[in-house]
Amino acid sequence: MSPRHPIHVIKIGGSQIDDRDFLARMVETIHAVQKQGVRPVIVHGGGQEIARLHDELGVPFDFVQGLRVTSEQSMRLVKMALAGIANLRVVRWLVNGGIQAMGLNGIDLGLIRVEKMTVEGMDLGRVGKVDAVYAERLRPLIKEEIVPVIAPVSLGYDGLSYNVNADQVAEALAVALNAAHLVFLTNVPGVAIAGRTVRVLAVEQIEDLIFGQFITGGMIPKVRAAASAVRQGVPSAIITNLERYQQGEGTYVVVTQGSPAPHAAEHRYE
Repeated sequence: MSPRHPIHVIKIGGSQIDDRDFLARMVETIHAVQKQGVRPVIVHGGGQEIARLHDELGVPFDFVQGLRVTSEQSMRLVKMALAGIANLRVVRWLVNGGIQAMGLNGIDLGLIRVEKMTVEGMDLGRVGKVDAVYAERLRPLIKEEIVPVIAPVSLGYDGLSYNVNADQVAEALAVALNAAHLVFLTNVPGVAIAGRTVRVLAVEQIEDLIFGQFITGGMIPKVRAAASAVRQGVPSAIITNLERYQQGEGTYVVVTQGSPAPHAAEHRYE
């Protein structure tokens, strides 16, 4: 994309897509940034829908270090929740609001290839980590001002579908698309340190802040994905809410002078 039409990869959480007010304001925000020339690409989670389906159908699941262990039976429900219920809901709101949007997942067009993931030797079942992104397959849609809405179900080299963390998918897409910004939309205005929302967060600070428990919970995977993206050449990542994003505000995660220079990813982000 030309500088006149920068790409913003926007990640929204699973709990947010349960909120009708959020969805209505999201449509307004996407309209507003499109008028500024931005080409949005949306990645969404679906944690609430996944948990709801498991509860309703009596399928148990566990977490290991914040990652959902995904059995064969569980994977069926993950696909239903992410690529079905959640994806269709976001697309429906956008299209009904006058925005051209198309629902996709990492399997469509062979967009995202993943490897099976383990944590400290523990088998997580059908959980994957991104290995390759074929971004050129999205560019014709983006050029035509169609908003891709991407669920993070992706394709393993073994031909099986895998559950992938949506923050990591958003990071990989931002790198592959040479996005101007990676945007994490949350229900808070940014990253709060000692009760104060910070405007800029340098990548080299992040692990110390996590170790000191200044950054905790669900904010940890976001700041880590943000840091990884900017280290791989994305100019900045923004952690913000809808209102502040439209105003260009939030916490900017950046590589500062003296930080390690951006480096190419070991993965294939094309």
